[in-house]
Amino acid sequence: MVKKMNVESFNLDHTRVRAPYVRLAGVVDGPHGDRVYKYDVRFCQPNQAHMEMPALHSLEHLVAEHIRNHSQQVVDFSPMGCQTGFYLTLMNQSDLDAVMDLLETTLRDVEAATEVPACNEVQCGWAASHSLSGAKELARRMLAARSEWSQVFAD
Repeated sequence: MVKKMNVESFNLDHTRVRAPYVRLAGVVDGPHGDRVYKYDVRFCQPNQAHMEMPALHSLEHLVAEHIRNHSQQVVDFSPMGCQTGFYLTLMNQSDLDAVMDLLETTLRDVEAATEVPACNEVQCGWAASHSLSGAKELARRMLAARSEWSQVFAD
């Protein structure tokens, strides 16, 4: 028996999931009635593949910027340390289908991008570590598996 941890993802059996997928990872109720929803947006199969940092970094910039063009509910889009996915945090957005549609629209923006937003030393803490082509390839692969996003666990 594995000890229950404070961090939700540490309690997830990473050997049972099948990436790519999008899943609700947690909900926090705010003191004034708002609810914060954290979604696990998994691009790569844990412990089998990962995103290279320049591509991951550029994808983070692109999604973080473009997703806000489509939703006022975005709190954050941040990479996982294991480099297999991102956490998308939204305010008052519990509809998983709507979240997947938002991600699809945003990843299509990434495919069409001609530059990485804020890819300079003034706006980024490691501006030399970017890859627009790598980010576009990650977006293409994720979009190609769009029909699979709702299946989190392998059979």
